[in-house]
Amino acid sequence: MGTNGFPHSDLRAFITAVDGLGELLRLENVDRDTELGPLTEAIAETLPGPPMILYDKFAGFPAGFRVVTQLMSSHRRVALALGLDPQSPKLELVRQVSRLMSQSKPIAPVEVKTGPVMENVLTGDAVDVLRFPASHYAPLNGGRFIGTGDTLINRDPESGYVNVGTYRMQVHERNLLGLWCSPGQHARKICERYWEKGQNAPIVATFGGDPLLFIISQSKLDWGRPELDFVGGIRGCGVEVIRGPLTGLPIPAHAEIAIEGEVPPPSVESRKEGPFGEWPGYYAGGTEGAGGRLQPVIHVNAVYYRNDPILSEETPMWPGAPQFGLTVHAGLLWDQHEAMGIADVTGVYIYDTSYFIVIAIRQKYAGHAKQVGLAALAAAAAARHGRYVVVVDDDIDPTNFREVLWAMETRVDPATDIDIIDGTWSTPLDPRMPPEKRLSGDFTNSRAIIYAVRPFYYKDQFPPVGRSSREDRARILKKFASLFDPASAGR
Repeated sequence: MGTNGFPHSDLRAFITAVDGLGELLRLENVDRDTELGPLTEAIAETLPGPPMILYDKFAGFPAGFRVVTQLMSSHRRVALALGLDPQSPKLELVRQVSRLMSQSKPIAPVEVKTGPVMENVLTGDAVDVLRFPASHYAPLNGGRFIGTGDTLINRDPESGYVNVGTYRMQVHERNLLGLWCSPGQHARKICERYWEKGQNAPIVATFGGDPLLFIISQSKLDWGRPELDFVGGIRGCGVEVIRGPLTGLPIPAHAEIAIEGEVPPPSVESRKEGPFGEWPGYYAGGTEGAGGRLQPVIHVNAVYYRNDPILSEETPMWPGAPQFGLTVHAGLLWDQHEAMGIADVTGVYIYDTSYFIVIAIRQKYAGHAKQVGLAALAAAAAARHGRYVVVVDDDIDPTNFREVLWAMETRVDPATDIDIIDGTWSTPLDPRMPPEKRLSGDFTNSRAIIYAVRPFYYKDQFPPVGRSSREDRARILKKFASLFDPASAGR
């Protein structure tokens, strides 16, 4: 049991809790370069769940130097990481996440003198990130990547705001990493403030830590809203951190592996980075995907790690190999719609790539659906790198893609129910971005809003649906539960 009644306090406790759910798969003697990536992808594509995988005993590394993947590929594990009931249906979990986002009161981190992450300390010539079994994962990746399931921590030099985000990091040398951080991301904006003064930007990064902090690091909180404080608010107690001896930045005390380093201005030092198989399912970004631009580097000045460290790797895969069973962005987007004063949103779901967003509403007035769709493009949780927003009626479960597709097939008039919005915020990782836009730095795209709702002005005359009601289905599933897969019975 973790702190304050939470089921976990660090990655190790979380692994134990996942094992208790029956969702942990242990594998040994897997080749980290030619087998780990394809095997992880095959498991994610084919096994129901799919399970979290803990790899051990890599050739050339001590037993106990492990890699964990697929931490969040089932919605039950996402619930567990957030301290919610893993048996809750997906849509109910999104609603609970929304309440967490809006109602949790921030609690500042608690500074401690030391912690498990300081069991091994490497500085000076002893610094060596090559001692950890980072993998190529995908055959065309430009090298080994240690930073995929990571968190990067830096502090704004003007306001003091501490940001925590997830950004990919390539291993260049024993004490040098590559950093890919898209334009507009908070960590990049902070680094740029140092670079404008001709200074190196100090950073801390962890590679294996509290799954809750990993989730929140990707949740697109507003600028100035510290993720560490937010995690403390959800957990009900402050995150234990150690003041970095070199940077003064907070280092999560229970992380598996951590570094302190600095990022020079790219005009002073940069390197070729990537390519890398990214979340859309394509090799994107890096030097080749950003119009040939060299990318920033991190000079690693210190390495800290626990005995028998666990490297957390969440290398993206194509959407058919699910990496996230539930995205926290959905709960945040639901909360942001309500904060904008939009009533009667009954469900929000964001599919794994963030390209496909579904919002269910109970239509109350003409233009309600259009208001909801346009608001999604402006909300921080969905403003970047999207493609489709689908608005559906409240009888459609946004987490059930078959129902969403049915609404699109039967309630959409393509000539009148699809809006195209151009010039929206995108990313160099978008595989559909034309080469000339990459070269010019115009990282924008178009978005489609699809109104898969009954037309408001005759919705009461729209033909009634020819299927059982949700209430009848829930009653039957409960009565005949033994006939159905337990995971399906809760949907």
